[in-house]
Amino acid sequence: MSKRERTRQLLQSAALDLFLDKGFDATTTREIAERAGVTEMTLFRHFPTKESLVLDDPYDPVIADAIRNRPRSESPMRAAVAGLGQAWANVPEAGVAALRSRLRILAEATTVRDLGRSVDRTRAAAAAALVDRGVRPRDALVVASAVIAGLSSALLAWARSEDDLAETITSALAVLGGERGA
Repeated sequence: MSKRERTRQLLQSAALDLFLDKGFDATTTREIAERAGVTEMTLFRHFPTKESLVLDDPYDPVIADAIRNRPRSESPMRAAVAGLGQAWANVPEAGVAALRSRLRILAEATTVRDLGRSVDRTRAAAAAALVDRGVRPRDALVVASAVIAGLSSALLAWARSEDDLAETITSALAVLGGERGA
């Protein structure tokens, strides 16, 4: 991991801890920087806004790569569902707690517009990966939108519960892939 990646991870971890302790609105960027042991200027070099500390999703490139690398013989929906399942299966255990915290903060503290932008970035990454596989752009957007909307709903419900992440993802992807009724 590069120094830049370590610093970003440290800043996000400090922010999540403070947001959970004090609340999103009551936490200042100065407090986050101090907790991370960096200057406020360094924080803003990595994250342009306080909201971006929560909205920046480190898993978007992982999801896109997993979809992009699925066999070309798979349908777009199957590639998206299987790629997402593969990406989520590789989330490290330490990342699960951070993900739950991030989603709880997102559900409680961000505006609908901010949450929408985060989902839009994930959907765009998934759609681009499908286009890279030869899927028509319009079809790629339809598939990515359906899969990301379903998965986002499942993840927000998971964040508010004590359910297992792997079971939540597996169940949601089975429903999306038509392998199981809702």
